[in-house]
Amino acid sequence: MDGVPVPTPESAPFWAGTLRGELRLQQCDDCGRHYFYPRVSCRYCGSSRIQWRQVSGHGRLVSYIINHRQPDSAGRQPIIALVELDEGPRMMTNIVGVDADPDLLPLDARLTVEFEVRGDQAIPVFRLEGAAS
Repeated sequence: MDGVPVPTPESAPFWAGTLRGELRLQQCDDCGRHYFYPRVSCRYCGSSRIQWRQVSGHGRLVSYIINHRQPDSAGRQPIIALVELDEGPRMMTNIVGVDADPDLLPLDARLTVEFEVRGDQAIPVFRLEGAAS
């Protein structure tokens, strides 16, 4: 099925978390930093002493584009965004629950994670804080 991620050994704990409605990131036991995307060692100090931790699921809108070429299954224009999580890492995602109008998408807007089921996986997407689900 298109758009359904296939977990790898490194990413399986991330996807298991999304299925439970949890946003999980790796955190280094040596330098203490969170990072994303999943990997076998810390991207900052190279340590292999890493743990999966549930994070807040809150962040801010850093950048976005509105895809005008391919509407989603509901006919909406997808908003592809770069979100900086409160824990530091940035991730590519979609913004949901708002029209694809730049006037409604201020940079630095506060965001909260939600999970959208696709096939047998759940994808993290973000909604503007305070916007109705």
